[in-house]
Amino acid sequence: MPRVKGGVVSHRRHKKVLGLTKGHRGKRHSLYRHAHESMLHALDYAYGHRRERKGDMRKLWIARINAAARDGGLTYGQFINGLTQADVNINRKILADIAVHDPAKFSELVKVAAAKLKN
Repeated sequence: MPRVKGGVVSHRRHKKVLGLTKGHRGKRHSLYRHAHESMLHALDYAYGHRRERKGDMRKLWIARINAAARDGGLTYGQFINGLTQADVNINRKILADIAVHDPAKFSELVKVAAAKLKN
């Protein structure tokens, strides 16, 4: 059985890990063992935070909608309830965008929601 040397493969793998940990502090970017552990944690955090970002964005949209709806005299909950009763199906991302970039159009939506709540 011939001897197999894994130098090329190991070197490539080590370079890949050290490349991913570029910018980490101390030994975590220069020594393979420390860098490997740092890389695993960093990738784990990145995965979780990508999912967390979706919730963060939703909170931001809701805050913007709430602020714009209160200018029209409704709370966020009343506004969403009124739109639901009026069969206006616009998601929160679009509502927040309208609230920021087209306040006149948003005030019309507030009026629609308020009219449905009175009935």
